[in-house]
Amino acid sequence: QVQLVESGGGLVQAGGSLRLSCAASGRTFSTYAMAWFRQAPGKEREFVAAIGWSSGRTYYADSVKGRFTISRDNARNTVYLQINTLKPEDTAVYYCAATGRQINLWVSARYDTWGQGTQVTVSS
Repeated sequence: QVQLVESGGGLVQAGGSLRLSCAASGRTFSTYAMAWFRQAPGKEREFVAAIGWSSGRTYYADSVKGRFTISRDNARNTVYLQINTLKPEDTAVYYCAATGRQINLWVSARYDTWGQGTQVTVSS
């Protein structure tokens, strides 16, 4: 089982960019599908983006399409979330998640392992 550690969050002005990283331990990282979810204050956790084990397929929430890009480097055991044109409504704790499943990757219940989260705050 992998363990996940996110980094790269911070305070950014609207219109800015961030790249979040999620470092995974374990030798089986390449067999896991990975995803990013986020949770804003007072709201439920929501799906942001996911990527299959081979990086061949990616999935995005409609609210982030065109602004967010998920990618992975299996040699570095790391998944990334490039966030461009940040908006105040992107403010949330961003969580990295891993699953051995390969379908329905936008469903949080499909994920077995979660990181501790990294805070992204966007000022207007």
